[in-house]
Amino acid sequence: MLVSSQTDLEFVGQAGNGVEGIAMAATALPDVILMDIRMPVMDGIESTREILAAAARRGGPQPRIIVLTTFDLDEAAMRAIRGGASGFLLKDADPEFLLAAIRTVHAGTSVIAASATRELFENFDTHVATVVPEVFEKLTSREKDIFVLAARGLSNSEIATAEFLSEATVKTHISRVLGKLGLRDRVQLVVFAYENGLTD
Repeated sequence: MLVSSQTDLEFVGQAGNGVEGIAMAATALPDVILMDIRMPVMDGIESTREILAAAARRGGPQPRIIVLTTFDLDEAAMRAIRGGASGFLLKDADPEFLLAAIRTVHAGTSVIAASATRELFENFDTHVATVVPEVFEKLTSREKDIFVLAARGLSNSEIATAEFLSEATVKTHISRVLGKLGLRDRVQLVVFAYENGLTD
């Protein structure tokens, strides 16, 4: 009802479990999926992986997946992000925030439940690497600075202020960083940073 009430959004399907979700995604080809973490038959983590893998095999655009969870610090949400989800929200999120999140991920940006970025990655074992990956050295000094600020959860405007740059320039740098590191979005950037000890 919430989605259908918006003139720019269209509700295309609903599934009762992860297996049904995979089938629905294959036929309805949604742009954005709201995925419950805990479902019968197959959970949202495995379903997320399967949906994205199927989309990759088809060669078409991949749906953006927002994971819905009950707990602010949920290890399952972390695993879903590693599996390719574009972020996570709490199930009690304000309706307007949920709608904004759908539009945000459709536009190519990621979302994480407010104030949870640092806590999410610091409270779980991420097997932090002790050696900086070679691919990271492909970044310029400026790109490394912007990478660290983005990994800490700063917005483009906040990075622009901190680095005395325009937002457009920051956006360009972020795109280059993602491209060089082979990352899809800012959520994957945060995971990459924490797993490789690159947040300091």
